[in-house]
Amino acid sequence: MLGLFSVACSAGREGKTPPASPRESSSASAPAPAAPPAPSVEAGLAPTINAPRAMQYTKEVVAFGARPIGSENHRKLEQYIVGHLKGDEVEDDSFVADTVEGKFPVRNIIAKYPGTKDGIIVIAGHYDTNYPLRNTAFVGANDGGSSTAILLEFANQLRGKKREGYSVWLLWTDGEEAVKQWSDSDSVYGTRHLAARWQKDGTIKKIKAFLLADMIGDADLNIERESNSAPWLEDLVYQAAMKLGYQSHFFARTLEIEDDHLPFVKLGVPCADLIDLDYGYGNVFHHSPQDTMDKLSPKSLQIAGDVILQTVWMLDAR
Repeated sequence: MLGLFSVACSAGREGKTPPASPRESSSASAPAPAAPPAPSVEAGLAPTINAPRAMQYTKEVVAFGARPIGSENHRKLEQYIVGHLKGDEVEDDSFVADTVEGKFPVRNIIAKYPGTKDGIIVIAGHYDTNYPLRNTAFVGANDGGSSTAILLEFANQLRGKKREGYSVWLLWTDGEEAVKQWSDSDSVYGTRHLAARWQKDGTIKKIKAFLLADMIGDADLNIERESNSAPWLEDLVYQAAMKLGYQSHFFARTLEIEDDHLPFVKLGVPCADLIDLDYGYGNVFHHSPQDTMDKLSPKSLQIAGDVILQTVWMLDAR
């Protein structure tokens, strides 16, 4: 999961291969979009997620074992996700990725929930697990499991009557992990393909915000402020956390992180990456067989899930 380049107030960690210097800076791929107008109305409280149910989803996802692209477990997980979306409007973005290790099928899964306002809010998270660790005991409880599960719980909250606000699209991204070693060409296969497709068909222009959830189940939850993300949207996330009394779990430090949002950042979409890269002391559990269910907490899923939904409700009020 992801590459990391620069750090404020803490030693650096990198999702794939450590950079030459943990404090080496790299400028964002595109300038952050200008801040939109201030909210015209006070946002109400969003619904709260069912955290025990989200935790159960995570357990069920992890029970498949390692889920790298091209594997049988990956195909089983695709079926599991789609099975939970019966009756919803679901679209596939399927293609074959040409990688350094050969060709692999990649499938982004999109569930659409219509709203009364013109525009789309995308909430995304990846469901594949690390490919280089496929033959180890790695099961990706936090890295892949928690993001898959939280989106399933969001679907429970969103399905039903047309929502008063923007349409919300839930996006299970695929091929986020590098096949060999994280680089611009060996990573985020799914979102690179989908961003290009949505740019071509005009969908990009309709996206008001892209909210990415990644590694949000850590029992000791510390969501980073991510410097490739749109500052105004990161500010809104923090306002949502404050509104719910969860601000102590957010933005103690600032990191520049490469993740599934970058293809959209490059196209000018306002993005916010909600990610905890302080997973165990010195990030020791990340990309390790120690990334297991006992390191996660339903409380952390509650915090991350509720803040994301509150951010959506606050975006609706703008």
